[in-house]
Amino acid sequence: MDIASLIGLVVAFVLMILSIGFSAIGNFLDAPSAMITLGGAIMTLLAANTIPDFVAGLKSFTLILKVPTLNIGDMITKIINLANVARKEGLLSLEEAARDIDDEFLKKGILLVVDGTDPELVRAIMETELASMEDRHSKRIGFWEDFAANGPAWGMIGTLIGLINMLKDLSDISAVGPNMAVALITTFYGSVLANWICTPVANKLKKNNAMEVQLKEIMIEGLLSIQAGENPRVIEEKLKSFLAPGDRASGGEGEENG
Repeated sequence: MDIASLIGLVVAFVLMILSIGFSAIGNFLDAPSAMITLGGAIMTLLAANTIPDFVAGLKSFTLILKVPTLNIGDMITKIINLANVARKEGLLSLEEAARDIDDEFLKKGILLVVDGTDPELVRAIMETELASMEDRHSKRIGFWEDFAANGPAWGMIGTLIGLINMLKDLSDISAVGPNMAVALITTFYGSVLANWICTPVANKLKKNNAMEVQLKEIMIEGLLSIQAGENPRVIEEKLKSFLAPGDRASGGEGEENG
């Protein structure tokens, strides 16, 4: 489980409750405000999606609680090992090595190389698959970005409804304050929904997507370099250029085999 996401969400909620004060929590609970804000945001989100996409979007929340299994340093090491195998035994030997690889994207690329596919075609096929993955991820990210936008919008609608009802009857001045508070609760709900849940989820999904895209770009460059017969040390330096300077020492370690 991704402890950072869990701690961030839980502690943010706890700090909000503490700032409100346990004795005043009742002032922030209002069923009609929740219905117009949360219900309106969810239903407009449903209207903008198909039911499968809507359900998949909600389920994607769990992705931020999972620790990404992506390790760029390990992947560089794996590609360098493949480069050494290919340099010693030829490209056809990679077919056997592919059997021990779990990553389907990398395995597909290896088999394309082993089959003697033209390098430009290998790049085109793998980049098309990468673009397809990014498109799937962008749908999930867009779902939460839309959710973040809908919350405050419907909160404002709820506030306007409350203000209209309040201004319709100003004869009872003592009721103005409580009615104004109820009207503002909808804006509060919308802001909490956007900033506590939706925006953090969208940002975490963006970060995870960027990491996975970078990993797959490394795979593409590595495999094409192997296919071109480049020296493993040259491949290592090329792939390490994807890393931040401080991370490059933990990348792969190539062997120069003449």
